[in-house]
Amino acid sequence: MKIVIAPDSFKDSLSAQGVAQAIATGLRDVWPDAQLIECPMADGGEGTIEAVLAACDGQWMKNRVTGPLGQPVEAQWGWLAETRTAIIEMAMASGLQLLTLEQRDATVTTTYGTGELIAAALEAGAQRVILAIGGSATNDAGTGMLSALGARFLDSNDEPLPPGGLALRKVARIEIEHMDPRLKDVQFEVAADVNNPLCGAQGASHVFGPQKGASPEQVLALDAALGHFAKQSASVLGKDDSEHPGSGAAGGMGFAAKAYLNASFRPGVDVVADLTGLADALEGADLVITGEGRFDAQTLRGKTPFGVAKIAARANVPVIVLAGTLGDGYADLYEHGISAAFALTSGPMTLDQACRTAATLLHDRARDLARVWALAAR
Repeated sequence: MKIVIAPDSFKDSLSAQGVAQAIATGLRDVWPDAQLIECPMADGGEGTIEAVLAACDGQWMKNRVTGPLGQPVEAQWGWLAETRTAIIEMAMASGLQLLTLEQRDATVTTTYGTGELIAAALEAGAQRVILAIGGSATNDAGTGMLSALGARFLDSNDEPLPPGGLALRKVARIEIEHMDPRLKDVQFEVAADVNNPLCGAQGASHVFGPQKGASPEQVLALDAALGHFAKQSASVLGKDDSEHPGSGAAGGMGFAAKAYLNASFRPGVDVVADLTGLADALEGADLVITGEGRFDAQTLRGKTPFGVAKIAARANVPVIVLAGTLGDGYADLYEHGISAAFALTSGPMTLDQACRTAATLLHDRARDLARVWALAAR
């Protein structure tokens, strides 16, 4: 029997690799001779680098860069030397995780540190850069990132703009002549699961600004500032990518990546699946087990179990989900390649208890699943 174990991480509890290992130990209690292939996954958000490096022959890299409010931070990124591929999680340098709730301020936070990580990847000889852009604290349309790579954004007095998205309302001139020449030889891919445009009611500022500390008045001002920046960019680049699906991702980082770096956009789980070789692992498999902390209708928006199910369907392999909790609408996924889903807890417990005992719970549910499967196969 061949089983592929391809879960996401359980936030605040276990990495994707830890989840896969716990499931494998439970399965081995019942099937000691089964071929178990652990393939940790992610959807482009937190844990993407860790999942890829767990499955590939890569290494962690570290650089001291500029945080979202200008403070120095130690940020890690992934490096696959064989393919000259850098994997950069924007959240490591420019993420909400680096700020307290009181520090969030979408008007001034910057993506400069993410640009510094890209520059470090160029120094390492990267020919491909994968940008995982979930969890950002920023709304600067990626101008901080571009500044770190040599672009200049000036006001009507030819003075450099201060950091942050609100300052973009004053951009009068954009200089890209001195951007790092190595950029033109690099393939950029954005791992993102949102299709928002840059501006408007469904744009970066309106949809994501409030969670980054923007008041209703600031949301309107930021949206106008990003719109002005998009017009100035179009005059320089000869094209307007502000309506491109995903341009509004990560406070407009998607726009900068598309317009200035010619990046392609792919669902994060598809990018990770390619890097980890999930499709090849599924050849001849009898079952796939995937999972995430909360499995509900939101999973349809490109989260790991949904992506795994799409890939498994092409190989005609059934998919079972083990999740921390099952939320509203989880059964909707049964129409999208999921055969069954089970919650981990066997009785009342707090979230803290569930997080602390997640490995044991995963082991037990995997063991129970194997026993039922074995019984049905008799």
